[in-house]
Amino acid sequence: MKAIIFNGALERRPQSTSGILSKYFTDKLEMLGITHETFALADSGVPLYDITLTKTPLAVERMTQLFLGADIHFWLAPLYHGSIPGVMKNCLDWLEVTADQEQPYLTDKTVGLVCWADGLQAMQGINAMDSIAKSLRAWPLPFSVPMIRTSLFDSENKISPLYTDKLDRLINIATTNRIEKILYSKV
Repeated sequence: MKAIIFNGALERRPQSTSGILSKYFTDKLEMLGITHETFALADSGVPLYDITLTKTPLAVERMTQLFLGADIHFWLAPLYHGSIPGVMKNCLDWLEVTADQEQPYLTDKTVGLVCWADGLQAMQGINAMDSIAKSLRAWPLPFSVPMIRTSLFDSENKISPLYTDKLDRLINIATTNRIEKILYSKV
């Protein structure tokens, strides 16, 4: 089993929200012994999608190899003005170069979705990614993690227990293909 963490933000700082979340996924996947790679959009060099090019850019070739080679995808995105960053969508649009392959786009890949926003609208980003993943013939997981940025971190700038629990559930579902029944006790 191989996983890819698709960091769809343009942040490069390790202590940025996307950096902290990417590291969380990396650490958890390493603990599970799952081969993984992080694809950081900010460092990818993927150009604007251009169907008139006669040769696929090298950065796009590398990206498609990583995306097609992974069984599980974890897409991480901030919400910008009601949706995922345009550069993230642009990157996914480049998967069109796989259209002539026997298994084009992201056919039968499992995709876990995570989005964060300053308010309550992170679900809009999840919905956008869900629609894109389905259009690329992937299988978005039935559990996703929309996050309110103000509740995302504790006082030590670590991911809060509320969200570590949800992220752990997402990783568990993706890596086991099982949804566990969770019992909540009344408090």
